[in-house]
Amino acid sequence: MAESFSNEIPKLLVSGDTMDVVKQSAALCLLRLFRSSPDIIPGGEWTSRIIHLLNDQHMGVVTAATSLIDALVKRNPDEYKGCVNLAVSRLSRIVTASYTDLQDYTYYFVPAPWLSVKLLRLLQNYNPVTEEPGVRARLNETLETILNKAQEPPKSKKVQHSNAKNAVLFEAINLIIHSDSEPNLLVRACNQLGQFLSNRETNLRYLALESMCHLATSEFSHEEVKKHQEVVILSMKMEKDVSVRQMAVDLLYAMCDRSNAEEIVQEMLNYLETADYSIREEMVLKVAILAEKYATDFTWYVDVILNLIRIAGDYVSEEVWYRVIQIVINREEVQGYAAKTVFEALQAPACHENMVKVGGYILGEFGNLIAGDSRSAPLVQFKLLHSKYHLCSPMTRALLLSTYIKFINLFPEIRTNIQEVFRQHSNLRSADAELQQRASEYLQLSIVASTDVLATVLEEMPSFPERESSILAVLKKKKPGRVPENEIRESKSPAPAAVQNNTHAATNHKVNSNANADLLGLSTPPANNAVNNSSGTLIDVLGDIYGSANNNTAIYNTKKFLFKNNGVLFENEMLQIGVKSEFRQNLGRLGLFYGNKTQIPLTNFTPVLQWEPENALKLNVQMKPVEPTLEAGAQIQQLLTAECIEDYADSPTIEVNFRYNGVQQKFSIKLPLTINKFFEPTEMNADSFFARWKNLSGEQQRAQKVFKAQQPLDLPGARNKLMGFGMQLLDNVDPNPDNMVCAGIIHTQSQQVGCLLRLEPNKQAQMFRLTIRASKESVTREICDILTDQF
Repeated sequence: MAESFSNEIPKLLVSGDTMDVVKQSAALCLLRLFRSSPDIIPGGEWTSRIIHLLNDQHMGVVTAATSLIDALVKRNPDEYKGCVNLAVSRLSRIVTASYTDLQDYTYYFVPAPWLSVKLLRLLQNYNPVTEEPGVRARLNETLETILNKAQEPPKSKKVQHSNAKNAVLFEAINLIIHSDSEPNLLVRACNQLGQFLSNRETNLRYLALESMCHLATSEFSHEEVKKHQEVVILSMKMEKDVSVRQMAVDLLYAMCDRSNAEEIVQEMLNYLETADYSIREEMVLKVAILAEKYATDFTWYVDVILNLIRIAGDYVSEEVWYRVIQIVINREEVQGYAAKTVFEALQAPACHENMVKVGGYILGEFGNLIAGDSRSAPLVQFKLLHSKYHLCSPMTRALLLSTYIKFINLFPEIRTNIQEVFRQHSNLRSADAELQQRASEYLQLSIVASTDVLATVLEEMPSFPERESSILAVLKKKKPGRVPENEIRESKSPAPAAVQNNTHAATNHKVNSNANADLLGLSTPPANNAVNNSSGTLIDVLGDIYGSANNNTAIYNTKKFLFKNNGVLFENEMLQIGVKSEFRQNLGRLGLFYGNKTQIPLTNFTPVLQWEPENALKLNVQMKPVEPTLEAGAQIQQLLTAECIEDYADSPTIEVNFRYNGVQQKFSIKLPLTINKFFEPTEMNADSFFARWKNLSGEQQRAQKVFKAQQPLDLPGARNKLMGFGMQLLDNVDPNPDNMVCAGIIHTQSQQVGCLLRLEPNKQAQMFRLTIRASKESVTREICDILTDQF
């Protein structure tokens, strides 16, 4: 079709004999054909004739022609540069025209709003828009007139009037921001947008925040944007719409500088405790970047990062906690403070695993700086860290073992205590072969190595070289176009390098950044290649704890998700599956992240939900499809929604099918969708709890199991698990302080089921007695079954 009409349509468009309505249709037709076949547009003299359509007397022809010229400019800006003068001239005539001049083309007292917007967008294809002083002056005058008209009282109370007027205003502001050369216009635009921050229209508030994000990056308007800081903070906290709150966070990040950094970071930390789950991870990254970039006192930076971990530990990525370690190692003046602060943080009853990682690493390097205080004596540090050991994943346990061997070098007086731990974990009953091997090697190192050799092997980490911030790169990847380029270029901070003669580094292999990269940032993957890591991450903090394992062995432990919502669900040498989830009442949302760890695309990639029909009526799970090809080294996300209709047993399964190197692969994996995910924690005092406990005494309302503790009896660990299970852990309720009691309500569409829990430890027998009482028999049995043997 394009070939057939390539000669006729342009002639109709520029002919003086063509009717206006036909000329308008010709412009739109030519635009449609151009998008399919760009070669259809003739060059040479035709260029000038098409551009001069902007001077046509018929406004409909000009509007259609502007759309066509805009598409042509994007393809060949130099050839069509002559359109700028005509576009400025036409825009000026529209803006300065009276109501009677354009009465046929006035929409609710706004002259030709659609054409004005198109002309303003057309001019944004050039930067600078024009170098001719006369044209530039006329354009600035036109933009100033648009800003002035925005301040005039509305000529109509109709919403159409304000919508049309604001559409032209916002596009004019976009052009002002795009040019970034007129201080007066930039400041005026900022003040105009500031008035919209309190507008009752949600969309206007959003657009104002979005435009101010761009103004905040201009040297001319940055200070003016900062004057609206209080209103923006209120928007972050009080807005009903999450997208507006997100944009307020973006603006606070953009307006932050050295003068207001502490205040903005503190406000973002305060809001983080109640922020929507969808924006927490991005907020964590932004707080970490601002704290690092504007820290004059790095003790403040350490406090901020530890607060981040405490408030939103699940959303603190590895890059963030790697960074605090790098900065502490590079700055001697903050090392003692960091050791003291993290030691205090670890004393909290409920301590996030990321805090344990940071604490293990920093105390292993600098624990000697606080060992003079009896409250943080060597043995106290060791016992505190080891009390967290059984609550942690294998990766964190590996790190703690490395910390313990460091302690032997720092504190020879506790060598015997630590060697005993190594012996326990190096015996044949150890559940994890990699931890067993590590413990065995550390035990032998502590026995056979002389003091001098031990001090050399376990010497303090050297400083990291200065490199570009990896956290900024992560944020830019998550929000392309939302992080100003100059921030990426200007921000320099330490990043890791390969280090010899250090156990936290030297005992581990480097991870190949392509083949074995941790695509999700959730775990350290298998690695057998000792190669350089160019990614700038602190891979060897954790160690290659899977290094000697058979590559065909998959890492898969769905039970841990009873007590957490995020983490690695499945991993082998080809594929890594991570999960992030959130639940509110009877609704849940899961994000599954499939990462291809190989150098070859995975084809026919098909995850299929498998769920018994009778259970599907009780838990409705919807799964969005994914692309059939997962490229080498790439990651894709799949969203699932779950609605709990009625209480159910077990959890659904996904079967992942794909072809790798011509061979069909298939894995079946349980989804972390057990019934406890729909718990709402319930506060109760002792009287209310035991009154309810007594009422639920029927044979069908209670279930009880007695079982042996999996590890040496660990009461703090049991508390932490119960806190992550979804119920409310009630303190000072049970007369026996060792007993743990919980209360919660399971939300389903059909009913709400109240549930009480009591966990009684027997220290002498190393056993637990678990009792569940609920208002529905099936819930009682299911909760009791899934918790048995989990402590």
